Amino acid sequence: MKKKAVFIFIIFIFTEYAAVNAQKRYLHPVTNQIDTETHTYIIKNGEKLDMDIYLPVDDEKTDRPLLLFVHGGGFQSGKRNSEGIVNFCNRMACYGYITASMTYRLTRKDQPEAFECNCPVSEKMKTFDAAVEDIQDATFYLIQNYEYLGIDPNKIILAGSSAGAEVVLITAYSPPVCYDLPSGPVSYAGVISMAGAIPDTSIIYSESAVPSLFFHGTDDNLVPYASAPHHYCEKNQPGFLILHGSQTLANKFQTLEVPYWLHTTCGGGHELAGRPMVDYFNEIIDFCYTFVLNNQGEFRHTIIKGKEQNPKYKQFNFCE
Repeated sequence: MKKKAVFIFIIFIFTEYAAVNAQKRYLHPVTNQIDTETHTYIIKNGEKLDMDIYLPVDDEKTDRPLLLFVHGGGFQSGKRNSEGIVNFCNRMACYGYITASMTYRLTRKDQPEAFECNCPVSEKMKTFDAAVEDIQDATFYLIQNYEYLGIDPNKIILAGSSAGAEVVLITAYSPPVCYDLPSGPVSYAGVISMAGAIPDTSIIYSESAVPSLFFHGTDDNLVPYASAPHHYCEKNQPGFLILHGSQTLANKFQTLEVPYWLHTTCGGGHELAGRPMVDYFNEIIDFCYTFVLNNQGEFRHTIIKGKEQNPKYKQFNFCE
């Protein structure tokens, strides 16, 4: 009888040890060897749209969370495999995540108005729509191959920088899409925005809001921190479009009582589109683990003190 009790106790200890290790998996590195595969997820009008998928080596787990990254560049430039993005995706994969970085249609490439104040609002909206469609197509491809990749289709986190942040926010808050899974429509598990904003906050309501991490500088002169014109265009310019940035989105999440993390840099500019991948990597890991994987979100606001860069952009009381 005593031997049986000892055996049961050993099993209990082993089970607890395994559970703790499994929890720490996404908080600490589990490998330093990553394989990268390039896949074509769709072809549109003769253009191959590729993604790089970063896979931890010798990892037998079959239900891993996936982080899908969308680069910036004003919808006219940028690459999925720039040095900073490659380093970030490799580092996330070392923590046990499957990561992917995607190419999408740069519909403003070689356009004289680019995506700035002379670009008509109607063209800006078409640009958003095309990029959102590409993200959904990339997601469809990943879910179609979820068994091969060893991912959990219900644990897909979107992340994006600048223009990429704008479209991952729109995509994440859009209605869930059917991807031919027995479990039904798929919603994204979370979203990470690095200097992003959206043109319409009405798409966010209790059922559409997902845990969100917003990085933004109060003096961003391209994508507003709160609500202001995109690129601060004048009312008489064709591209005058009000965008709602991180603070406005956080306020709406507060009202809806949906978890969010607003990470504000006082006086910060548009460099917050890239800095978080290096300077605030630990915060990204914390968000993914706490808010997304363990559903233990809260209302969190981190303030990084800094100096106002441009007097014409309003400072906020919490920065004083």
